[in-house]
Amino acid sequence: MNGASFRPGTRVRLRPSRRADIMDLALTGRIAEVAAVEEDFEGQVHVAVVLEGDPGRDLGAASQIGHRFFFAPDELEPLPGSEGRAPAHRVLVAGVGNIFMADDGFGPEAATALAGRPLPDGVHVADFGIRGMDLAYRMLDGYDTVVLLDATPHGRPPGTLSVIEPDLATLPAEGAPEAHAMDPVKVIALARQLGDGDLPRLLVVGCEPEVRMKGDEVDVVVGLSEPVREAVERSVPFVESLLADILAAAREEVNLP
Repeated sequence: MNGASFRPGTRVRLRPSRRADIMDLALTGRIAEVAAVEEDFEGQVHVAVVLEGDPGRDLGAASQIGHRFFFAPDELEPLPGSEGRAPAHRVLVAGVGNIFMADDGFGPEAATALAGRPLPDGVHVADFGIRGMDLAYRMLDGYDTVVLLDATPHGRPPGTLSVIEPDLATLPAEGAPEAHAMDPVKVIALARQLGDGDLPRLLVVGCEPEVRMKGDEVDVVVGLSEPVREAVERSVPFVESLLADILAAAREEVNLP
């Protein structure tokens, strides 16, 4: 790689070669962040990047087409001070839930609200909706901590926010996400299978729903109830405070003698 080292989080300037297609050439000179380094079946290395300033960069970070671009290592110029340096602790904040099932849409709405805020280095926010398979693979993409934003009924007043750290040892060992639903337990089980048992730390920021749907109702209720909509606004500083605690604890662990 011409002496350069590329890791997730490395900032680069795009220098497409003459062999690149017109879409890649149009990105010449743009600043991007490395999302992943991948190798194809022929042994060729490809570096996936997301563009700085792209309002949909979180979709790229979640491996969505149209916001994630691939370049050869020799088409990337590491920016001064970023070569080979990766964030000390990487965190994925994932909004999950179905926006067409009333308060189940809390996770996607909270992720959208948080994505518009400045984020610490190494923190990525994405709305996965009901794409359980995508989330399972993304959880294993080198993250140290995964924070799920989800509607979680616990019998508390609607709109109540809480932080839960599931005991992964008590969850099923196997599972597969359903095609049109998001079951975090099954997603975690699948990620565990894919990762040969290794998983990042998992936290859930849950919101008590007021309107719960099972999916077999005749009438579809779209939109959040008032208590949960207010909770979306409160979830932004709530999650930001949680992220600060996670990163501070990670720094302390690194600095321990």
